Amino acid sequence: MVQQKARARSAVDPVAVDAPARAAEEPSAGRLRTCMLFLSILPATSAETVAERLTFHADEGEAVEARNSRVRQRAVAPVIAARWALWTFVIVNLVIVEVLFFTAGAGKNGVLTVAKFVGLHAAVLMLFQLLLVARLPWLDRRIGMDRLTVWHRWVGFTLLWTILTHATLVVLGYATLDKASMGKTFLALAGVPASLLGMLAATIIVVIGVVSARYVRRRISYETWHGVHLLLYLALGLAFVHQLLETTTFTSSVPARIYWWALWLFAFGALVTGRIVMPLWRNNYHRFEVAAVVPESDDVVSVHVTGRHLDRLPARAGQFCFWRFPGHNHWWLANPFSLSAAPDGRTLRLTARAVGTTSAGLRQVPVGSRAFVEGPYGAFTSLHRTRPGALLIAGGVGVTPIRSMLEEDPAGDVVVLYRVRTESDAVLAGEMRTLLADRAGHLHLLTGRTGEGASPFAPDRLRALVPDITERDVYVCGPPAMTSAVLSALRDLKVPARQVHSERFGLA
Repeated sequence: MVQQKARARSAVDPVAVDAPARAAEEPSAGRLRTCMLFLSILPATSAETVAERLTFHADEGEAVEARNSRVRQRAVAPVIAARWALWTFVIVNLVIVEVLFFTAGAGKNGVLTVAKFVGLHAAVLMLFQLLLVARLPWLDRRIGMDRLTVWHRWVGFTLLWTILTHATLVVLGYATLDKASMGKTFLALAGVPASLLGMLAATIIVVIGVVSARYVRRRISYETWHGVHLLLYLALGLAFVHQLLETTTFTSSVPARIYWWALWLFAFGALVTGRIVMPLWRNNYHRFEVAAVVPESDDVVSVHVTGRHLDRLPARAGQFCFWRFPGHNHWWLANPFSLSAAPDGRTLRLTARAVGTTSAGLRQVPVGSRAFVEGPYGAFTSLHRTRPGALLIAGGVGVTPIRSMLEEDPAGDVVVLYRVRTESDAVLAGEMRTLLADRAGHLHLLTGRTGEGASPFAPDRLRALVPDITERDVYVCGPPAMTSAVLSALRDLKVPARQVHSERFGLA
């Protein structure tokens, strides 16, 4: 009778199923033993049928409990393990570099000795930069490309000032040694091929640093910024040759030389493998092509992509890919779009709003045409779950990874908060309601313009919508302003940091 009432209520409100119904569908062990006492008085066929049903529900309950246990018993969070591994790698190599520096001997004077010390650390920062943008799957799935990109940005500015300090000290050191002016010394060093290569590398890095400053970056196109940013690889090549010709620390002994070559080969190898070899191999193996183009609304479209052996593509719900459609746009232009449906081994789906020339033109992508897919990337997945329950918060097109995560089999119940201006802007809301109905979840549409009335993500509003918010994992994906507001509210509510997972738009 309780189950019949629950089904009747579900038919009226498919998003909400009351707690007694869930309790009736998952009998406790005590209730199971009580029911088994009545099997002996039933006919054999009826008893077998009831026993099968009870066994099914018991197994289902054990499976849920097993999933919950796996979520709770993870000793070290994946992101913490990845950060420890990354920083341990950096610190160990810094220690090795400093040991080599102190055993290689001093420079021609005190200033040049300090200049050499600074230059060696600049070289380590360059190698670290390569690792951060190499898109190594193990790091990306645990830390996330958005965070790795932020680290890359700040390491880049640190590298810029380190190189400028190194160059200034070199000129000052030789000016002191030769008792000449810094201007004359600079011109003299520019006539030395090894020094000239270092100057060219430093100049390129300065230009990249200027166009990456927020004031300049906001006033130039992404294509311009990206094109200038690619010069970093030229700068790294020039810096590598400069180090081979100038550096004495890594030519002071055979072990030092082997170590330095191994470190550069590892960094360049990781970059080439992650950015070139792996994408080319995957596209040749899977042979992606457009299977369907489906308009979701006036300005939103979904593109379904199929291919060979997609069951072997290591994609997870919540991740994103860089998508290229040859003939649709220039080959060097790629857009990051999240998977809007969980990978099923047969197709991939992206859903995009027409906010730029590339996304606006997706409606015209011909069915049957080839697609070049780079990825999947991102740490916005259930790999980082720590609690049985989850709160998923989406804003605008940030709903796509949230929608795909609902297709996975999460441990515990799920609540979704979807921030849109109007209900007509809530793309994929119908699909989410259907998915949540199967999980006894709740969907709250938060409509209205920003600045009208109280913020929907104020701490008290969040607490009212989700009373047990501190007991849940919270996933946040949306525009930067919304994401910042939600993260601030979660801190005010004292939600543990390990339970908060966010993905920010924009990789530049």
